[in-house]
Amino acid sequence: MTEMKVPLLDLRENLAPMRDEIVAAVTGVIDSTRYILGPEVEAFEKEVASYCGAAGGVGVSSGTDALIVALMAAGVGRGDLVVTTPYSFFATMGSILRVGAKPYFIDIEPESFNIDASLLASALEDRRLRERVKVIMPVHLFGQCADMDAILSTANRYGIAVIEDAAQAIGAACPVAEGGKTVWKKAGAMGDAGCFSFFPSKNLGGIGDGGMVVTSDWEMARYMRSLRMHGETERYHHAFVGGNFRLDPVQAVVLRIKLGRLEKWHAMRRANADLYDRLFEESGLCGAELVKIPPRVYAGAAAAAGEDGADHHIFNQYVIRVRERDRLAGFLQENGIGCAIYYPVTLPSQECVAGLGYEKIRFPEAERAAAETIALPIYPELPDSAQQLVVEKVAAFYKENGLF
Repeated sequence: MTEMKVPLLDLRENLAPMRDEIVAAVTGVIDSTRYILGPEVEAFEKEVASYCGAAGGVGVSSGTDALIVALMAAGVGRGDLVVTTPYSFFATMGSILRVGAKPYFIDIEPESFNIDASLLASALEDRRLRERVKVIMPVHLFGQCADMDAILSTANRYGIAVIEDAAQAIGAACPVAEGGKTVWKKAGAMGDAGCFSFFPSKNLGGIGDGGMVVTSDWEMARYMRSLRMHGETERYHHAFVGGNFRLDPVQAVVLRIKLGRLEKWHAMRRANADLYDRLFEESGLCGAELVKIPPRVYAGAAAAAGEDGADHHIFNQYVIRVRERDRLAGFLQENGIGCAIYYPVTLPSQECVAGLGYEKIRFPEAERAAAETIALPIYPELPDSAQQLVVEKVAAFYKENGLF
């Protein structure tokens, strides 16, 4: 009997229940001949903004372009610094470099893998540094928010704008202080702007590239709408240089259909994460310190506030820390278990920034995460039996190598 194979992601399973609806919607766009922006994009912008708790949205061509257009709208340019994390997808750093600025990296927390807000606060006590910082750009990695309460407090103290890289975190929430009380707010709606990716593998994924910026600053939204049209202020009149950053209506109609299912998918991912947590604990791998399951850093606050159902972690990825990571990854792949390493190289270590001085600075937590973490399948339709097999294979690797 052939043993089950477990893919890292199965988009066919996700597509099947809504395929006919998607085909009909895409056909409607084709028949309309409205292929650039238009009513479907406008409707999707409003729906995403409402879902996130922001005033408005600006649909763009990718998550990367969302970051670029938000940085441009915030006035970031040559000579400016943007404070961000050293442990993220390349677009975080690439967007900063693309607008002529330079990333200033702050190491991550070992638990959440997000930027360490206490180190951020300490760094910005240096007046010479903060005079060069134009934006703080936290990343909500793997579907869990950075410590936005502390980040916003620091940013507000010094009058620095905050742009959230929420590419992996649409719908994730965390507690922040507002009006003398603590409220739960969603990723993207806490800073001056929030940037999302609709890459197919995301919790809310399209059938190609797409992205969005949400903001409650109407002037910033107006500026970004102009920037995505080459800086056009009226037909063939350009007050500044922008780019071609438009979201396609074909992506918008597909994403509108999927948005209505997003909360259900979040719940399914959380249930899968719960099962992994239990299976790893029961296996003894956690007790043997061979596997460390992903902490949910806001779970205690959610329970205390009666927000147990809040999406404080949407599990865009289920990322564990392990011993012998690279060998384990090879073993899993050889045994038909999908897995991925997000990310094997820290941003300051990338070849394209060699010579910018980062090689002289250590980011020990980011470097440790890059060496120890591995992502396991977590997609909503993942069967319990598949998760059991994943954990069995992880245990088998350690047993075969005399570590367990």
